Amino acid sequence: MAAKAAPPQVRSLTCPNCGGAIELRGMAHTLNAVCVQCLSIIDTKSETLQIVQKFKAKERIQPLIPLGTRGKLHGDPYEVIGFQVRTITVDGTDYSWHEYLLFNPYKGFRYLSFYSGHWNDIKPLKGLPVITESGGRKAVNWLNTTYKHFQNATARTTYVMGEFPYQVRVGDEAAVDDYIAPPYMLSSETIPGEVTWSLGEYKTGADIWKAFNLPGSPPPAVGAYANEPSPHTGSAAKWFSIAVALWTLTFVLLVATALFSSNEKIFSTLYTYSENTPGEHSFVTPIFEVKGRPSNVEIELGTNLHQNWAYFNMALINEQTGQAWDFGREVSYYSGSDWSEGSASDTVRVPSVPAGRYYLRIEPEMDDHPTDFYTTGPRNVTYSVTIRRDVPTYWPFVIAFLLIPVPAIIAVIRSWAFEHVRWQESDYATTSGDSGDDDE
Repeated sequence: MAAKAAPPQVRSLTCPNCGGAIELRGMAHTLNAVCVQCLSIIDTKSETLQIVQKFKAKERIQPLIPLGTRGKLHGDPYEVIGFQVRTITVDGTDYSWHEYLLFNPYKGFRYLSFYSGHWNDIKPLKGLPVITESGGRKAVNWLNTTYKHFQNATARTTYVMGEFPYQVRVGDEAAVDDYIAPPYMLSSETIPGEVTWSLGEYKTGADIWKAFNLPGSPPPAVGAYANEPSPHTGSAAKWFSIAVALWTLTFVLLVATALFSSNEKIFSTLYTYSENTPGEHSFVTPIFEVKGRPSNVEIELGTNLHQNWAYFNMALINEQTGQAWDFGREVSYYSGSDWSEGSASDTVRVPSVPAGRYYLRIEPEMDDHPTDFYTTGPRNVTYSVTIRRDVPTYWPFVIAFLLIPVPAIIAVIRSWAFEHVRWQESDYATTSGDSGDDDE
């Protein structure tokens, strides 16, 4: 039986500057190590443990994940062995983020980055993306996915702790280009004679805290990060699908309303009223019958009014029970050579009238002594009264058609707003309200 492989051993060194103990967890991979006591950077491959750089930070930065912490990513255990702070300067303002170097003796290295509550799980690429274009801007293609260029900057190392499988110095600089296809980000780092590519996947603070079993709560995420998945992705499409279904249902109900409403005319006649006629002006119509199920009853007034007005007091009265619905309508119409006001007709609808025998009481009025400049016609009016039952009502359907897409429109606006905030942090930021990118 083959002997079981011995577990990787941690190597210990003594700092040649301060004498502090340095533990190397990256084994033979480690090229540089930083003494946590004096922050000296040591070349671990030199026999004399040569100090390659000393730096005195104004303040020590405590990593959110302490060196030596172990966690599990993608089902594999990793240990945090290195930490550095990197900084870019944009328009005179410094922006810094944290990078954690993780090591598994069998899986190799990977990284975590942290900025304003946003995290990325990063691994080095073993191939090269294909340079391309998207929307007239540079982009790269990797595994049939197009990544849009987000920003270019010069990143410099401003703080280091732990150990690294490459030479690292405070003040090191690299040209960095980031390309995004949320939740992923492809990044290239260029130094003289070398270009390296890495692939990052967005993670929440809760993901990292769970992976490393960290105490407390992670720092809250601030703003929209470059490759942060939009919380509104797919919501607009979902709401538009719902809108189409509701539009279809509304249309079916509209057609059913039109087909099954009788819109039956049950009374129609013509009357004339003159303000100079003496006596009582109130009268009742002949009796008419409302049949069928309870339904609305519509009374339509049509007049020959011009430059005049009239008011009609009316009541729909059930002959058998005496139940009455009282209402009134003012009808007026004025016009000039290039304008008009009012209408010579009007309609009133009484809802849910039971079947039975009914009559309409009507009492018209007009001003006996008009002072209106436009009231020049005779003080009389000829008007028609037409009564229908079970008249289809279409305005609720119109309102429904207008309101149904509102959630989808809101989802589109919220998605656009998130993308706008995201791209305002890029090289393509705008001030005109155009995010410079389409939400895909």
